[in-house]
Amino acid sequence: MNWTVAPESFATPDAAELRRAYLAEVAGRYWGRPVTDAELDQGLADDPADGLVRPTGEFVVGRYDGRPGACAGLRMLDAGTAELTRVYVRPELRGTGGGGALLTALEEAARSLGAERIRLDTRNDLVEARGLYAKHGYVEIPAYNSGPYAEHWFEKRLV
Repeated sequence: MNWTVAPESFATPDAAELRRAYLAEVAGRYWGRPVTDAELDQGLADDPADGLVRPTGEFVVGRYDGRPGACAGLRMLDAGTAELTRVYVRPELRGTGGGGALLTALEEAARSLGAERIRLDTRNDLVEARGLYAKHGYVEIPAYNSGPYAEHWFEKRLV
């Protein structure tokens, strides 16, 4: 069993289903309840792919033994700084290397776009995400944005 990660359109059926699962998990955890289909539909409609395509970024889908199991996005904030977003691995596949495979692929994409560093923000309750980033060399930094859900900020130097 192994992971492959490749760029994919934000709009493919696999990418759309993974984005839906991501939103259901992060919103459900935040609200402390299951998310309704209507809330998911609205959340996805409000979640454009702006910046997640070259030359301003990338969106990738990870497949575990050929089955879609993870996704993540990257967007350039400025000429030297990229930002990770929508990093998601299906719960049943966590611990199998999918998160690391996503990070490796997007770090390579960021370098190819000229980034010297990658940043991201996350929340207190996304403990698995914070552990993943720390394991892969991301360090906590002061806030670089004022996102409504941002509680921790990380950065990794690429050069």
